[in-house]
Amino acid sequence: QVQLVESGGGLVQPGESLTLSCTVSGANLAYYVVAWFRQAPGKEREGVSSLSSSGGRSRYADSTRGRFTISKDNDKSTVLLQMNNLTAEDTGIYYCAVHFSGSGSEWTPILATEFYQWGQGTQVTVSS
Repeated sequence: QVQLVESGGGLVQPGESLTLSCTVSGANLAYYVVAWFRQAPGKEREGVSSLSSSGGRSRYADSTRGRFTISKDNDKSTVLLQMNNLTAEDTGIYYCAVHFSGSGSEWTPILATEFYQWGQGTQVTVSS
């Protein structure tokens, strides 16, 4: 059984940085696409970033490209999301998700409907 646990959320001021971590058990990340999503109050869950199982291809939402960086450590079974220059619009619950794709894949889905294994989320609040 695949389990995902996010951590690292918190309250930060605009312009500050934050790194989220997702620990995955029951899955070898070398065979999985990994992704981060977020959901603001009253809004649908949106894709923030995804990383292929090969680790060679990543995808970002327009609103996060250039500020956020996704990475993973297959040996430690962790997925990171480095977030810089945060704004109030980045506020929300951040979720980690994985999808089995086989090793060496360059596939980078970023729609919530393409993932079926999720963590419980971690709250990120950007406010002065």
